[in-house]
Amino acid sequence: MDEAAVQILITGLKYIGAGLAMTGAIGAGAGVGIVVNGAVQAMGRNPDATPTIQTNMILGIAFAEAVAIYALAVALIILFAA
Repeated sequence: MDEAAVQILITGLKYIGAGLAMTGAIGAGAGVGIVVNGAVQAMGRNPDATPTIQTNMILGIAFAEAVAIYALAVALIILFAA
């Protein structure tokens, strides 16, 4: 293989690796949906506990989104630093 073909192959593999790394965002999206679903149901059943439930919901969403941010960071490292 010549040098140009090798570079094209490496670039293509980087794109595939970055795409696979971003599959972590799927789990984060599903996690946020499940957390919000449970919180809304709990607030509907017990409106007096809304502030506590809402605080815990926001904390759970932040932790779930952290996984997506880590996946994005890994994808960017694969694309630009590897």
